[in-house]
Amino acid sequence: MRLNRLVFVLLLLALLLASCSDQAPAPVAEAATPAPASSTPVAPTATASPTAMPTASPTATETPAPTATPTPAYEVVRLAVDEALAAYDPTALDALAALDLREAGYALELAPEQTATHRLRLALAEQAPAPGEDVYPLGVHVYVIVAPFDDLRDELTLDELRLRWAGQGQGALLASQETAALFAAAWGPGEPQLVADEALLAALLADADAVGLLPFDALAPTFKALRLDGASPLDRELDMADYPLALALWLEGAGADEIGPLVAAPWDGWANRDPERMTELIMTGVTAMCRLTADRMERYGVLYPAQVISDVLRAADITHVSNEVPFVKGCPVNTASGNLTFCSDYPYWGALEAIGTDIVGLSGNHVNDYGYAGARESIAFYRERGIPIYGSGLNEEEACAPLFIEHNGNRLAFIATLAFEPSWAWATDELPGACYFYNNKERLLALISELDADPEVDLVAIELQYLETYNPYPTAQQVEEFRELREVGADIVTGVQSHVPQAWEPYDASSAQGPGIIVYGLGNLFFDQMWSWETRTGLIARHTIYQGRLLHSEILTTVLEDYAQPRWATPEERLEILQRIHQAAPPLAGPATP
Repeated sequence: MRLNRLVFVLLLLALLLASCSDQAPAPVAEAATPAPASSTPVAPTATASPTAMPTASPTATETPAPTATPTPAYEVVRLAVDEALAAYDPTALDALAALDLREAGYALELAPEQTATHRLRLALAEQAPAPGEDVYPLGVHVYVIVAPFDDLRDELTLDELRLRWAGQGQGALLASQETAALFAAAWGPGEPQLVADEALLAALLADADAVGLLPFDALAPTFKALRLDGASPLDRELDMADYPLALALWLEGAGADEIGPLVAAPWDGWANRDPERMTELIMTGVTAMCRLTADRMERYGVLYPAQVISDVLRAADITHVSNEVPFVKGCPVNTASGNLTFCSDYPYWGALEAIGTDIVGLSGNHVNDYGYAGARESIAFYRERGIPIYGSGLNEEEACAPLFIEHNGNRLAFIATLAFEPSWAWATDELPGACYFYNNKERLLALISELDADPEVDLVAIELQYLETYNPYPTAQQVEEFRELREVGADIVTGVQSHVPQAWEPYDASSAQGPGIIVYGLGNLFFDQMWSWETRTGLIARHTIYQGRLLHSEILTTVLEDYAQPRWATPEERLEILQRIHQAAPPLAGPATP
């Protein structure tokens, strides 16, 4: 028994020593247990008891050898970049080199073309491959051929442009160094005159034969965008694959669809034309469907005035009409030349509907020709049909209130006011009519300034029914007051009173109020004034608003036929109309009349 106790004690001691040692212990049976002197076995329960010391089992006491931390395996992307891209924006190349893609499992290296696994490619959009697993599009950079706003040209051919690029055309092609580098990659070496974008307008004004190559998003109302073989990126539906001044950028290589989004950030500004942020606004001049215009509508149908021009006007996102006369049910047709009491019968709305009318300005001085009852009836006519109106109302407060329209993220405010007689056309606190300008001038100036500062409003357009003249030159007072509206924040100031086309006055970003335009008079749309060539001619303003600012203003020209139906001017007629209104433009230093 003593021997067994001694063996037991030695065994416990061996176990304690084994549990404290940093070395792996020898098997217990060999290290601590001598040959038994008795046939009585040693009870094994001492090592299995829950209250005993830790077991000497190898699985519980062995310390594993240290394991080295594995080095993450990154897929190496050796990226080659077209030289033209590096010249276009060196900062983008620096940003690209600094990208850390390790979290996504990639190691990015800029590499020469010969050893690259992936490539940033640049080419004309018509040559770009379709998106796929190995092709990731990064966007399309769009350019426009431009001339000064008052240029008489409307179009250029691609052949002529390519000759100018080669230094062999009928005039120079002006472009910035960055733009020239990009098109050299697409067209090969050329000889454009290098002019910074911000100096382009001055250079074009100094050289009447030159044209400029400008990024789409750098347009301003002071430029005229020339169509190229009939195509213009101002047409939202234009497919860039069919437009020769669109440069596509894409990543190609294995798995480009996964890697592309990781390297896209330095090229966020490459896509400079987003059709989903464009708004086309068309504004028209005098509409008064009465007298001989009404007579022709009765003879040939209410759609007669709209038949020729409706497709273009209806295609706009927002089509504006300045309707001077009230809608009165059963309005009689009076064709007497001395008749100055105007109204339109309800079915005549069909002509305005045919041109896609979206909003109606009611600042005309004939809105109360059929009395206050006629004015109330006309306002009810619009409202019952859900037609947005502004400029007139059941009282002065309604008449002077702005109309808000949002389209493609562009938030627009429209105001209309009457600055002319007769006084019975003016709304009061209790009576319907138009918002009289001179009774509300300070209020309107403050409203425009407030809207201009409102972060929820991008663009403010005000139209005025002003003093009626039959001259393309605006009066000195007209110039002063229209410019005053511009100075307090109006982006588009339009005269809707003139029965003949009048001058236009564009502004760019260098203006204190930013890009904008003053249209002193549009002339007639639907009205029967056939008694002179000047009254037969008319203008339609087609404004392009992009990402909340006025990008471009285009002049469309019409000629009235048969007392009711405008048609598009022929090239010769258009040239005469444009020359007439551009020559009438007042100098920016101050108003002037001939």
